Amino acid sequence: MTANEDQEMELEALRSIYEGDECFKEISPGSFQFRIGDLEDSKAFILDVTWPEMYPETAPQISLDAFFNNRISAETKQLILSKLEEQVEANLGTAMMYTLFEWAKENQEALMENHKPTVTAVTLTSSNEATTGSMAKKKEKKEQLTKAQKRRIINRTDNKGELPRGWNWVDVIKVSAVYIFSTSKHLVSLSL
Repeated sequence: MTANEDQEMELEALRSIYEGDECFKEISPGSFQFRIGDLEDSKAFILDVTWPEMYPETAPQISLDAFFNNRISAETKQLILSKLEEQVEANLGTAMMYTLFEWAKENQEALMENHKPTVTAVTLTSSNEATTGSMAKKKEKKEQLTKAQKRRIINRTDNKGELPRGWNWVDVIKVSAVYIFSTSKHLVSLSL
């Protein structure tokens, strides 16, 4: 088989194995992302894998450059990449993506044992308190209204921004008239 046929077969297998799995993402037919761990897990990381033209005869390109991995130290990233390179060398010439992904999942704890999350920004708020960028309170987002929605609100409210008294009341007279008319119509039709 040629390299392209091997790639097509492996691509089909990966699509069927990881169908519906939120950890696997196919960027393009020869480029993938695979998340090791849960989103909330501080030891989770994303593998970016790209196949060169002659894959699986040549090693895939593996990186940890995804934004998700910014909190992982350079030393930990280098350890993960070196361990994955060992697995690539052992499986060179065969379809290895499933093997690499599963090996990384099984060895996540060992790969991340020296992991200490890196803090990207620290701002001093007082002499004893430090606020990190990831721990800062998020401001509540206000709902954005279109100009037409704002006009409708203004047209319905008075000068203080309040709705007039009884704006949502049911028109009792109209409802009563409809009810009386409909019942009298039935009475008339019954008497005929």
